[in-house]
Order: sequence, then structure tokens, then C-alpha cells
Amino acid sequence: MLRRAGKHLLKIVMVMVFAAGGIAVTGGTAYADGCYTWSRNLSEGASGADVTQLQIRLGGYPGNGAVLAVDGSFGPATTAALKRFQSAYGLAADGVAGPATFSKIYALQDDDCTPVNFSYAELNNCNSTWAGGAVSAATAKSNALRTMWKLQAMRHALGDQSIRVTSGFRSTACNNAVGGASNSRHLYGDSADLGAGPHSLCTLAQAARNHGFPGILGPGYPGHDDHTHVDYRPSRFWSAPSCGI
Repeated sequence: MLRRAGKHLLKIVMVMVFAAGGIAVTGGTAYADGCYTWSRNLSEGASGADVTQLQIRLGGYPGNGAVLAVDGSFGPATTAALKRFQSAYGLAADGVAGPATFSKIYALQDDDCTPVNFSYAELNNCNSTWAGGAVSAATAKSNALRTMWKLQAMRHALGDQSIRVTSGFRSTACNNAVGGASNSRHLYGDSADLGAGPHSLCTLAQAARNHGFPGILGPGYPGHDDHTHVDYRPSRFWSAPSCGI
């Protein structure tokens, strides 16, 4: 928490310095960020690596049952997701990513690009190298980052109360050790098992439908009465019969 507070204080100081020096912040950059800094406003029609970075952070705002593509192309789906993000945080929902939007994103992320309420360690309690799964270590870690941003959106929608992650990425060896399915999404790094806490398992399963998870398994589905599983699979499969899903 001290590291985050220090980072946020530095950003405030930088904004004050910009203002004192007469530097306008009406472009895309309000201040530098330790993870990623946007250098221009983004709106529909834009493309590039900066759009990709924005889409990763908007992954939890695609709308019910939808998934936002992370393709570097700012189209109507990205506009809609951005408006949902802006509304969720009390910003003007104009579909344009500018200083106010970027400032909010900067406040939500740590210097390793993870959202402030989740960490790589939470999404990997098996093999810290991220190796040995169904994809390369780099891909597994990238997938986990995208999952964390979806969980961050879900956490905010549920009143900013904690979400407890009980399992994330697994190597084949770890997956076999816990009796996971041979084709488990845990091998890809794009899934998370969520335990009950401030929210019931059914609340978690129901909320996940709005936050970019095509895979949801929960109470009533075989082997899932003690957790809710979310993942990013190629096609939608939701099953939590005890929760009405």
C-alpha cells in the first residue's frame, strides 16, 4: 500500500508541476506513468499499440455476454466499452480516451501493469516462471494480466469489495497434481477460480457474465460447488445451475 500511495503522490506532484509550468494537459497525456503512458487522445478509428493497451484495461466492460477484442483497432465495441468504463468511474461518457480517462487508469494500475487490487502472485500459485502450460510462459502471463483487468472491473461493479482468487495459471505438472482436466483453461493462464468471501459464489458467477468471461462454471456444475471458475475460452460456455446460469 505504501508503494501505491507513493506512486500516486508522485503523479499528483507531476500534474502540479505541469500546471505551474504552463504545460497543457488537453492532449492524451496527463502525466507519466510507471507502467505505460498514453501520448495522444484515442477515439473510434484509431489504431496501434496504444489502442491495444487501452483495450486490455477495458476488457471487463464489454457488456453482458460480450468479449472485447484486443486487436489494436478502436471500433464501435471499444467505444461502447470505454463509455461503460467512464460511466463506472463518474467520468464524462463520451467514448474518447483523454486525460481524465488515462488518469483514472493510471490510478488503477501498479508499475508492473497489474490492476491495484490483483497481482501476478495471486494468479500463479503454481509455477512462478509461468512455464510448462499449454502456451508459452509469455503468453500465459499476458493472459493472466488480461484476466486481472476483467476481475478489477468486476470487483468495482460489486462495490469494490475483495474478490478471492484461489487458483490461476497451472503448469501441466501442477494441473495433474490437483486433478485438473487435461484441457483445463488453467493451462493457458486465462482463468481464475474464485472463492466465497464478501460475495457468494453465485453472486460472482452472475457478475462474471458482464465482464468479458466466455467461460463461467459455478455451483451446480460438477466439481464446482466450492468455487466459481471464470476463463477466456474460444466460445461461450456458462453453467452454474444452482445460480440460475
